[in-house]
Amino acid sequence: MPLAKISTITGRGLPIPGNDIDTDRIIPARFLKAVTFDGLGEGLFYDARKAVPAGQVHPLDDPRYRGAAILLSGANFGCGSSREHAPQAIQKFGFKAVVAENYAEIFFGNSTTIGLACVSAERSDIARIAAAVETNPAVEITIDLSAREIRFGAEKVPLAMRDSARDALVNGRWDSIGELLDGREAVAATAARLPYLAAPHK
Repeated sequence: MPLAKISTITGRGLPIPGNDIDTDRIIPARFLKAVTFDGLGEGLFYDARKAVPAGQVHPLDDPRYRGAAILLSGANFGCGSSREHAPQAIQKFGFKAVVAENYAEIFFGNSTTIGLACVSAERSDIARIAAAVETNPAVEITIDLSAREIRFGAEKVPLAMRDSARDALVNGRWDSIGELLDGREAVAATAARLPYLAAPHK
């Protein structure tokens, strides 16, 4: 089955401000005992959501942002341990993309391989998007990987993304295992031509 080509992501935004948001904050370690990734969305920012002072509400629990598809944050997002559960939890919660200044390397790679677009923008530009969202949570945001820009309302700002990751998403090559399985016939044909695979082992 061909992988989806991800060139644009459109939806409402949800700001979670702060720098160095690590994977343990994104999904606490006790949720890693799950056998599958199903249901991980329930643990997204679990401890942070429970620690909100009385009278306040965490953005994930704020009804104004319910159904948001684009998470907005700061620098070095996804740092800490290499758990792939972190991008899985973000995606399982319903997010299709993250906009941050930059990302921890392994988190970025784990996100790309599940089709979760992680794009970068300047701090001032993210602040503009977040301000627009806070003013009007219904504002529509479009991340356009082909045009390399983020549009919101009547405004737009440039985005940055590593070319290899952008190419993989836009051309539907983001899941290397899925791509390999889709090409199993070609793999078998190539293996049959290789003498060291075709020859009987002694």
